[in-house]
Amino acid sequence: MTGPAAAPDQPVDWALAASAGRRLAPPGPRAGASEVQALVAELRDAAERAVVPVAETSGLHAPEQAPPALVVDRAGWIAANAASMEAMLEPVLTQLTQRRAGERAVPRLGGTLAGTEVAGLLSWVSTKVLGQYDLAPQGEPRLLLVAPNVMQVERELELDASDFRLWVCLHEETHRLQFTAVPWLRDHLIDRARRLGTDLVPSPDQLGQRLQQVASRLPEVLRGETDLTQVLATPEQREQLAEVTAVMALLEGHADVVMDEVGPEVVPTVRAIRQRFERRRQGTGSVDKVLRRLLGMETKMRQYRDGARFVRAVRDEVGLDGFNAVWSAPERLPRPHEIAEPQAWVRRVHG
Repeated sequence: MTGPAAAPDQPVDWALAASAGRRLAPPGPRAGASEVQALVAELRDAAERAVVPVAETSGLHAPEQAPPALVVDRAGWIAANAASMEAMLEPVLTQLTQRRAGERAVPRLGGTLAGTEVAGLLSWVSTKVLGQYDLAPQGEPRLLLVAPNVMQVERELELDASDFRLWVCLHEETHRLQFTAVPWLRDHLIDRARRLGTDLVPSPDQLGQRLQQVASRLPEVLRGETDLTQVLATPEQREQLAEVTAVMALLEGHADVVMDEVGPEVVPTVRAIRQRFERRRQGTGSVDKVLRRLLGMETKMRQYRDGARFVRAVRDEVGLDGFNAVWSAPERLPRPHEIAEPQAWVRRVHG
């Protein structure tokens, strides 16, 4: 079922993005009905089993009665993320529409084209993501687990299926805990992302210059030396982007540390999983690597590594309680240079 038709001046046809994305996404690995049912049941159980060890390891505690994890296929993930993207980008696209006032013929075509492009992006990413804590700016946040991708990876890497499913849930449960145990974090991150997105929208007279910048520096992007956000942003915007990136590095690195520290007592094959999974994170074929670079996903891969080093270094220096001061206020979040220099964060926060 598709949503209502896009308004004539809507920059992105979100209904088209969701419906076309679902059609474009491949269905996932072959599996019998009983195998799929067993996978879904085990993922739900693993999500519940992850709650206690993650809380004990992290020292964070979320309010009770959180909604249970939602196990979805790729189409379900696309539907959820199209809705979240629409809500997240609404202020950004409103500003874009206002800047296009008087160009009524352009937005209608632009909305269709943009919707098609978003559909392609969502369909590709839907084959990569294993789980996600959906911030859902438009509604209730929820933990999503993408069943066909979990099955595909555990088969490709020849992993113990039960261990891998729990390991994935440990990472995603950590994200759920971050945003539920720290009540200000969700709104803070949404607000920062929206403000940055609004600032990045070019004015009509800047559009040609931005396109020239992309064309001239595309070889650098394809070689992995930079990404499109760095090309398109001004120095001030790059500073804002670095601040958001530092927070994302903290969140991803913290989740990686927690999922591994839960350790062999809960996930016996955790070391083998980590070793094989790290190789997967580098991408497989050349097309996959190019897409990662164009979408800035190479930066995300660095976030896992840099953030994990930050978390471990701070915890070694000031202990778990000292590290958890990072969640006490927005001012305690790490600044960009502190991710690479954890001692600077310790000096600023703990004196």
